[in-house]
Amino acid sequence: MPKGIFITGTDTGVGKTFVACGLAALLRGSGYRVGVMKPAESGCGERAGKLFPQDAALLKEASGCEVPLDQICAYPLREPLAPSIAAERQNITIDVGKLMDIYGEISSGHDITLVEGAGGLMVPLLPSYTYADFARVLRLPLIVVAANRLGAINHTLLTLEHARCKGLHVLGYVLNQLEASGSPAAETNRESLLALNCAPCLGEIPYMDGATQKAGLAELFDEYIDDRLLAAVLG
Repeated sequence: MPKGIFITGTDTGVGKTFVACGLAALLRGSGYRVGVMKPAESGCGERAGKLFPQDAALLKEASGCEVPLDQICAYPLREPLAPSIAAERQNITIDVGKLMDIYGEISSGHDITLVEGAGGLMVPLLPSYTYADFARVLRLPLIVVAANRLGAINHTLLTLEHARCKGLHVLGYVLNQLEASGSPAAETNRESLLALNCAPCLGEIPYMDGATQKAGLAELFDEYIDDRLLAAVLG
């Protein structure tokens, strides 16, 4: 039976797309057919006269998914706002039923499908409908990406707690270091989080510059992601 994972963040700008791409490359390198989906992407620039969802394109490239980009990201949005607001200002109505159909089509042709949200779980996809609601409707377990810096403990615990309140299963979280210089917080966040919650830390990604991020993603994530992730999701 095809399986899926919903990838969310504790905030915007925490490296969620980078981690999603790394996981896609790792799974692809392990021999799995990997589907990807980014239901809505805000802040899209134009290419050839059309809005171009850059994050969705990166997911497509990392996974090797052959699904057309306009299915991987059904709603490219111009302004860098929450999707519900950006869509409204663009006179677009996001159709959850359409997104569910697309997910069904993508997942039916792949061993596992990674669905990347926008920002955090409570970001609205529709005015009164969040990404947490969407993950619950799709019945997808979560991987939470957190920036490994000061504030990560509170942000991560709040996200994990809300996921449980929504009845979502959390596979674990990934700590992603965004700055080249280390800090006491980055060095101690993992230990503190392990003591405060029962969700596992699936990996701690060190700082990587742009060139490093583009080279050998599968190998990099094989080194830093716990192999139990594959076992938990794929059996």
